[in-house]
Amino acid sequence: MPLKAAIVPVTPFQQNCTLLWDEATKVGAVVDPGGDLDRIEAGIKKTEIKVDKILLTHGHIDHAAGAAELKDRLGGIAIEGPHLADKFLLDGLAAQGLGMGLPGSRNVTPDRWLVEGDQVTAAGASFAVLHCPGHSPGSVVLVNAAQRFALVGDVLFRGSIGRTDFPYGDHAALIEAIKTKLIPLGDDFVFICGHGPMSSIGEERQTNPFLA
Repeated sequence: MPLKAAIVPVTPFQQNCTLLWDEATKVGAVVDPGGDLDRIEAGIKKTEIKVDKILLTHGHIDHAAGAAELKDRLGGIAIEGPHLADKFLLDGLAAQGLGMGLPGSRNVTPDRWLVEGDQVTAAGASFAVLHCPGHSPGSVVLVNAAQRFALVGDVLFRGSIGRTDFPYGDHAALIEAIKTKLIPLGDDFVFICGHGPMSSIGEERQTNPFLA
């Protein structure tokens, strides 16, 4: 398929920073640059892509703390996402980084907040935005129906779901979002998640213990 992806694990949390690009044009996007920017830039160089956008699925430090710096390094490209409900997380990244020993973490204000029903253009493809709170209030999932592919952040994992034991976490809301918004996408939908291996909606529908 014309849409290509490569995963660059970053931060001590081994977060899946994802490089997306169109094979024909080499125009691409970086999804969730949480840190280790030299490693991300090495991936950009190796794939020879021309990054014109940064996408954020949610505001946690391992997904967003490198976005402001990467924007500067890449000439001021746009940052899109997540939902405005994660603003408090993005506003606290620098302080949280100091407390966690993650130097270089910077607060970030996206150029565009995303809401349910929005469309995002990245890597020559169109993605529909689903607001899927629970892991964080402003988590979004980006869905490309044409290629049966989604970027789900920390909403859903292979065999698991995003943590909800934070003060603002909501287990019931997360399960509701997965069952009403992700499962109906169809069993053949494959997805890249924020940590660990890729999976499919069908695989998780049948085997994920949290969805039984």
